Amino acid sequence: MCLLYLSMTRILLTREYPSIAKLLLTKEGFEVTAWPEQRPMTPDELVANSKKADAILCTITDKITAEFLDQCSHLKVIAQFGVGYDNVDVDAATRRNIRVGNTPGVLTDATADTAFALLLSVARKTLYTHKQILAGNWRSFEPNKRLGIQLKGRTLGILGLGRIGTEMARLCKGAYGMTILYHNRKNNIEAERELGARLVSFDQLLRDSDIVSAHCALTPETRGIFNKDAFSKMKGTAIFINTARGPVHNEEDLYQALVEKQIWGAGLDVTNPEPMSKDSPLLSMENVAVLPHIGSATIEARTAMARLAAENIIGFFKNGALPHPVN
Repeated sequence: MCLLYLSMTRILLTREYPSIAKLLLTKEGFEVTAWPEQRPMTPDELVANSKKADAILCTITDKITAEFLDQCSHLKVIAQFGVGYDNVDVDAATRRNIRVGNTPGVLTDATADTAFALLLSVARKTLYTHKQILAGNWRSFEPNKRLGIQLKGRTLGILGLGRIGTEMARLCKGAYGMTILYHNRKNNIEAERELGARLVSFDQLLRDSDIVSAHCALTPETRGIFNKDAFSKMKGTAIFINTARGPVHNEEDLYQALVEKQIWGAGLDVTNPEPMSKDSPLLSMENVAVLPHIGSATIEARTAMARLAAENIIGFFKNGALPHPVN
C-alpha cells in the first residue's frame, strides 16, 4: 500500500496510550487522532469520533457492540489495547468484515505479579493494616490482632491455566512450594511436566484448594461462575483471587461468603461492577485487598501492549494481515 494512501488513513486512539503507539503509526504516515480526556468516551462520542476514522485503537472500557458496529461498519480494523476483548462483539465485527486484534503475551508477568501481590496482601492483611496506621490506630504491640496466615506448602487452584495462570503457578511453586491444581477446557501438558500441575473438576478445585485464583477469559460459561454455590464449596481458610475480569465473580455473593466466614479472604484487581464504588463494604474489610485494575500497569507491559496494538493496524494496512489476530 502506498505512503500516499496511508497518509489518508485515519486512526482513532480512544485514550492517550503510551507514546510508542502514536509514534509508530505517524512514522508510517497515518493520520492519528487521540481522545484527549481521561474519562472514556460515551457511546455517542465513540460513534461520532469513530465515524471519522478508518481504524480504532481501543481498550476494555470502550464498548464495541453490534449497535456501534451498525453505525461504524466502515471501519477496517479494531486494535484492542489488551489481551482480553470481551468489550468487543467479535462475531458482529466478523460479519461486517472488520478485523480485530489484541496484544497477547506481553502482560503475562505484570498480571501474574499483581495476582501474587494480592495473595500476599490478603494473607498478611497489608493494605488493611496500612490504612490502620493512617487512621492513627497503631498504638502498641497486640499479640492477638492483625494475624495473617502463612502460605508455605499450600495448594493453589487455578481456573484458566494459560500464560498468566501458569506464571502465577510458577511464582507460588517457587516461593512457597505449593501444590498446583487447575481446571481448564483441556490439559496444559507443559505445566503438568514443569510444575506437577494436576487437572481436576471445578468442584474439586474449589474443595481442595487453599487459594483459588481466577485467570480465565470472560465467557458465557465463566460469567458469574464464582457465586454463592461456588464459595460455599471452598474451604473456610481459603483465599479467592481475581485478576481476570470482574463479572467472573458475583460481588454480593463474595461479600456474604466473607461475612459468613465461608472463605478466609479475597484479593481483587477487577471488580463487579467496575469501577467499584468507594462505599463498597469490601473496602473496609480486614481480610480483603482491592486494586483498581492495574494488572498490566508496568511501564514495560503497557509500552509493549501499545506497540502490539499499533502493529496490528500497520500490518493490516500494509500487508493485509494482523500480527496478532482475534478473528
